[in-house]
Amino acid sequence: MLNLLAWLFGLISLVIVIPSTIPFLGWGNWLALPVIVIGVILGALSSSDSGRNFCLIVLLIAAIRLSIGGGII
Repeated sequence: MLNLLAWLFGLISLVIVIPSTIPFLGWGNWLALPVIVIGVILGALSSSDSGRNFCLIVLLIAAIRLSIGGGII
């Protein structure tokens, strides 16, 4: 059940992160980061690792985008 919730939080954050790759919408990544962290925590508490790994991939995408934009743009 926790793995399913981790996947759900990962999908919600991915929907936020994808449009945030457009210039001047990078602030959306800051909104997605808490959702991703909750998904990672739920995935770590579950018996399966797939939800946690998915959230970590989304976190990596958001972190790379934030580093490219200097954290703001």
